[in-house]
Amino acid sequence: MTKGNAIPPLKITIVQAPLAWGDKKANLSYFSKVLAPLAGKTDLIVLPEMFSTGFLTDPHEIAETMSGMVMDWMTATASNLDCVITGSITILEKGRFYNRLIWMRQDGTFETSDKRHLFRMGNENLRFSAGNKPLVVELKGWKIRPLICYDLRFPVWSKNRFSDGKYEYDLLLYIANWPASRSHVWKSLLTARAIENLAYCAGVNRIGDDGHGLPHCGDSCVLDYKGRELVKAPVNEAFLQTLELSYEHLQDFRERFEVGPDWDLFQILP
Repeated sequence: MTKGNAIPPLKITIVQAPLAWGDKKANLSYFSKVLAPLAGKTDLIVLPEMFSTGFLTDPHEIAETMSGMVMDWMTATASNLDCVITGSITILEKGRFYNRLIWMRQDGTFETSDKRHLFRMGNENLRFSAGNKPLVVELKGWKIRPLICYDLRFPVWSKNRFSDGKYEYDLLLYIANWPASRSHVWKSLLTARAIENLAYCAGVNRIGDDGHGLPHCGDSCVLDYKGRELVKAPVNEAFLQTLELSYEHLQDFRERFEVGPDWDLFQILP
């Protein structure tokens, strides 16, 4: 890679936070306050799954349309902070409910990705509709694959691809409401996904008890392409940190340890 077409570092901010159960106004007020100092200082802010409500699986209580209050907040926040902001919200669309990740740009344009694997142990699969289209977005030349919580357990849905000398993505994101009782699984799978996909991997989780009394300890982190921790959030504490990811280091490792051409080819059916 020559200097003329070098991809610059990416500044990513992970936000590990407590979530007020079902209270959109309280959560949006909290995030507005803690994110305000980031104006002009980051490229991407990553919030937890269902960041405005917590993981409520009765969507009738919290769902909104794509022109609702939380979408308005994301539009204004991305513009005010001059960065992309991402997290998921509950959306009602054409009579169906979706756990929908929003990728909101500072100019008000956005992409969406609906959660593919719905958490049946919490009855999410009985009330929500699953997504079937993987999303890869581009930011400052970086290709990024954002996913939601339970998707982490399914390596095929997360799998990177290699074609014509290029990798499909460079950074893998997981936003979550992942319980403390399964923290070992969360940390282990994030490490595996980084290594097997030869990409940076960030996992952003909530803290605190939810409305069912289920504790969440966070364990948010950013890993490099070898599965090494670059940032590790303290357990059970609110945490916000911005770090810079090096595309040059990623590309150098990919060139020296060229796994991609040996990956199996596959097709995911709807």
